[in-house]
Amino acid sequence: MLRTVSVAISLSLVAAVAAVAQNTTNAPATAPTRDRAVQTGKELQTKAREAVTPATGTKDIVDTAVAAGSFKTLAAALTAAGLIDTLKGSGPFTVFAPTDEAFAKLPAGTVEMLLKPENKAKLVSILTYHVVPAKAMAADVTKMTFATTVQGQRLNLKVVDGKVMVDNATVTKADIVCSNGVIHVIDSVIMPMDGNVLEVARGAGTMNTLLAAIEAAGMNDLFKGPGPFTVLAPNEAAFRALPKGTLEMLLKPENKTKLAEVLSMHVIPGALVYSDAVVTMSEVRPISGKALKVTVKDGKVTIGGATVVVADIEAKNGVIHEIDTVILPPSMTGASATATEKPAAGSN
Repeated sequence: MLRTVSVAISLSLVAAVAAVAQNTTNAPATAPTRDRAVQTGKELQTKAREAVTPATGTKDIVDTAVAAGSFKTLAAALTAAGLIDTLKGSGPFTVFAPTDEAFAKLPAGTVEMLLKPENKAKLVSILTYHVVPAKAMAADVTKMTFATTVQGQRLNLKVVDGKVMVDNATVTKADIVCSNGVIHVIDSVIMPMDGNVLEVARGAGTMNTLLAAIEAAGMNDLFKGPGPFTVLAPNEAAFRALPKGTLEMLLKPENKTKLAEVLSMHVIPGALVYSDAVVTMSEVRPISGKALKVTVKDGKVTIGGATVVVADIEAKNGVIHEIDTVILPPSMTGASATATEKPAAGSN
C-alpha cells in the first residue's frame, strides 16, 4: 500500500549547483566511472548540508532528493545532463526517482557510459522519461493507465497486488511532496523506447512490405529523423488487399514520386497522436495535406477508411498505429470520400 511521506527539510542548493556545474564545465572530457558518479552525488549532498538555513517550508525536488541521501547517482546524472536548474524550476513535476540501488541494478558499465559527455543526449532522454510535467499524487496515479513524460513518450501505469508499477519499476515510497511537485521512489531505472520508427516497425514483423516501400520511395531518412510524427502503418494483409498489380506498379523506379505520395498519406507530422486523442478527433492531417476522416464505431477506430488493429506502438521519434488498409490518395481512387482537399495547417 502506498505511503504518504511528508518532507520538510530546509536546504539551499544554489551554491552547490553552481559549484558542481563549474567543476563539470572545467573537467577534462573523460569518461566518469560509477565511483565518480556516486562521489559527485556525495559532494552535492555535502554542499547542500553546509548551506542549511532555518526551516521555512517544503523545498524543491532537487533539494528534497539530495537531502534524502539515497539518490546520489541520480543527482550526479542530473548534473551531467544539465537538468538541475530545470527540476529546481516552478514545475509542477512528478518525478519517478530511482534510488542508488536501482542504478546499481543496471548492466555493468551502463552508468559510466551514460555519464560520458558524448552521451549527454541519451542521458537527458532517459532522465526526462522519469519526469511528468504535472503533479500526480498517489491517489491520482492509481487511477491512471499512462502518463506522458517530459521526454515525450508515455509511461505505462498499473496496480498489481496493491503495488503501483511504472513500466517495469515498482513504486516503493510515494507522495514525497515538494514545493514544485512530488517524488515517487522507484526500484528500477526505466528506459524509453530507443528505436526509431523504422527499427520498431522492423521488429514488429508485420510491416515488411511497408518497409520495402519506404526504401523504394527514398523516405528512410524521414523515418529515421527526429520527428515527432504519427505513422498509420499498413500491415501485410493491407498491401495484399490492394487491387491486383497496384503494389508492383508503385514499386517501379519510374513511379517513385507516386509511391511517396501514397506513403505521405500515412504520416501525421509534428505530433504524437495516441489512440485516446484520435478517438476525440474528426480528422487528422497527414503530410499530403489531405484531411483523413476519423470515425469510431463499436469500439473500432477508422482513419481514412482504414481500421486501426494495433494502436500506440511507441518509437523514440514517433508512435505507430497498425492499420488494415492502404490509404490511397484521391488521384488513385477517383474519389475523396475518405480524404478531402482541405490543406493542412501551415501548408502553402
